[in-house]
Amino acid sequence: MPFFIRRLNQMGKYIYFFEGLSIWVGRAFGWCILILTLSVAYEVFVRYVLNAPTVWAFDMMVQMYGALFLMAGPYALAQDAHVRGDVIYRLFSPRLQAKIDLTLYILFFFPGILALAYFGYEIASDSWRYKEVSWNSPARIQIYFFKSLIPLAGGLLILQGVSECMRCILCIRDGKWIRRHEDVKETEANLILKKEEEERQRKALK
Repeated sequence: MPFFIRRLNQMGKYIYFFEGLSIWVGRAFGWCILILTLSVAYEVFVRYVLNAPTVWAFDMMVQMYGALFLMAGPYALAQDAHVRGDVIYRLFSPRLQAKIDLTLYILFFFPGILALAYFGYEIASDSWRYKEVSWNSPARIQIYFFKSLIPLAGGLLILQGVSECMRCILCIRDGKWIRRHEDVKETEANLILKKEEEERQRKALK
């Protein structure tokens, strides 16, 4: 029993390690947005102003968007930013929320993500074997590099899923959620937090 309790107490550092990894990867691939924006702007300019469209811009945009979509998944999970139907969920106690989350991770999340990692590896392996290129344009851009991101994203999602399960276990034990790594938030979320803080201060002064 003491060994089990000690392991529970050590979960926090693993949670923050996996969470930090997901956030770092998400930030790194966030630069795809800049590359995607510049690619679109360049293509629009040369196509409609110079009447000299490129043969590679479409493939570039597809691959940048695909890379961003795949690698943002672990980041969004680490920030609890995925869409959640929480109209009723948010009314539950933290312990009940954690029990629901843990059950759903085991029953639905991990089977799907394990399938993504397994079949993604097969897809990437085949793509590397015959050096797959894009058929969307005459440029024939190599795409096997980008298909490698499919199993990589699956692996990172598995690690972050393990982190979320450990977070649930600690919440079931302690009755409260541990804090997440702070990162940038949407303006709307910041305004909501600001209003909640102002409301707490008003109640404290009464």
